[in-house]
Amino acid sequence: MSSSSTTHAAGKHGAGSATAAKRTRSDAEKRESRTGWAFMAPFGIMFALVFVLPICWAIYNSFFRQVSEGGGAFGGGELVNKFVGLENFKYAITSEAFWAGVGRVLIYTLIQVPIMIIGALALAMLLDSFIVKHITGFRLGYFLPYAIPGVVASIIWMFLYNGQISPIVKGLASLGIDVDFFNKNIVLGSMANITTWTFTGYNMLIFLAALQAIPHELYEAARIDGANGFQIAMRIKLPNVRAAALLAMLLSIVGTIQLFNEPQVMSNADPGISKSYTPMMMALNTSQGTLTPGGDGPASAIAIVMALIAGILAAIYAIVERKVNAE
Repeated sequence: MSSSSTTHAAGKHGAGSATAAKRTRSDAEKRESRTGWAFMAPFGIMFALVFVLPICWAIYNSFFRQVSEGGGAFGGGELVNKFVGLENFKYAITSEAFWAGVGRVLIYTLIQVPIMIIGALALAMLLDSFIVKHITGFRLGYFLPYAIPGVVASIIWMFLYNGQISPIVKGLASLGIDVDFFNKNIVLGSMANITTWTFTGYNMLIFLAALQAIPHELYEAARIDGANGFQIAMRIKLPNVRAAALLAMLLSIVGTIQLFNEPQVMSNADPGISKSYTPMMMALNTSQGTLTPGGDGPASAIAIVMALIAGILAAIYAIVERKVNAE
């Protein structure tokens, strides 16, 4: 009888200990969760303020347009925001100027992005090889253009393209090569050069991080099998940077589809660059009222349509990339 009571008591004690242990773990997990949310709260608040709320506000504005009300036979009145439904989106989608700008941006992307990505990959593989010593200086030098604000970089290059003061133009002229970087057939390439100069070092760091994450045991095994440096680069390094290449391509596509700084700055020196040369320029000038219809509503609609186009292009590229990798 006493043995049975002892066993029963021990069972209760064991069950109580297990329950207490679970409660302790649960309390610890709750504390960890609260701590994690507390650390993430500043980022979440700032993300909502500078990213989520502006997007919501732009979507809201896209359904309104400024119209004049209360005027007489000779005009006048005051501007008020009027709900127009999808009229602003209809304006953007049916605008010839908008699609002409989209076409320029797509041509720009198809030319500029591959050149930049190939250049960034080549620089990363060069720095990851044993050819270059003291890679810190080279890495900083390649990345330095990215630290220059895009508007400032565009202003610098605008003067370098100016035929009257540019050492580049004068140097080419001394060789018998007459070039006008603001020519309507060349100006898009001039803009692409600015973007390539600015962002190649940034993408190089993405590739370099991926290359340095490859286990060196793979290199040693390949050398033991008799592989040379070129074979190691083609058979080991390139296949292991596919994920980084996908990331760099996606970021570049999304970035170049928003082309704005370069044409906006260069339009000061080239009157051939219209106010609707790119969709983002069209959005800005629409919001400022220099294009009709003006106001925040049509400008927001243009920006949203461009965001959707960028998302579709990025999704198409990701799907194609996955299918290629699967094969």
